[in-house]
Amino acid sequence: MIAPIATLFQGPFAHYRDVLTLADDPRPALPAREFVQPQRLEEQLLRFAPEHADGDRRALLSLWSKYYFLRLIPPVLAASLILNWRLPLAFDEIQVVVGADGLPEAFKLPHAGERWSQPPADGFERFAGLLDDNLTPFIQALIDYRKIASRVLWSNAGNYFEWFMSTLAGLPFPAPMLAPGRQILEAAKRPDGTRNHLFEPVRYVALGEHSEPWRQRRLCCIRNELGMAMCENCPHLDAPPTEIVAA
Repeated sequence: MIAPIATLFQGPFAHYRDVLTLADDPRPALPAREFVQPQRLEEQLLRFAPEHADGDRRALLSLWSKYYFLRLIPPVLAASLILNWRLPLAFDEIQVVVGADGLPEAFKLPHAGERWSQPPADGFERFAGLLDDNLTPFIQALIDYRKIASRVLWSNAGNYFEWFMSTLAGLPFPAPMLAPGRQILEAAKRPDGTRNHLFEPVRYVALGEHSEPWRQRRLCCIRNELGMAMCENCPHLDAPPTEIVAA
């Protein structure tokens, strides 16, 4: 992993230490554009979930996309907010290490990045490399492969963005340090007036005086179209399930 960032990930987050790497990582990798070429996507989806080979491709694509967001977003947020570290994330410049299960294991960056000399106060400027240079072309490639609604994919990304921001908020970091990330989740519009796709991806539903609020997504990931049980935070549920199903 990139040396300045490796120290961030200890304990339960140690598995993120090898997610952001450089060219000297010996693991084979694909250019990101090749990673999302239609034939590659088809192969990777079938390796990921062969039991759903005849299922709804949009639902399978949504389920598969979660792992890209889950692997990439948390270490990028931590590097930016905690270390003020600017990473080179342009989709046309990174490579993806793909596991035997068809899922992304790591991302090879063109260089280690650099510390912001003066970090932008605006979250959209700070995270332009993630949102505009990486997630936007990734999501568009999935839409081009199969006409899945963009809002489903952005909701998947927002779910993990919000989850990790909440995780950071529970650690002893000052609130101003995390403010740029919170802005991404709380602003309905971007500074240029366009829609913010990551606006309020989840809501917290009050369950009673002695219960923790229920964390519920605003949009469904459509995994149920594969015959899978709804996840614990699905918006189609009227109440939390008694048995937890992984999101």
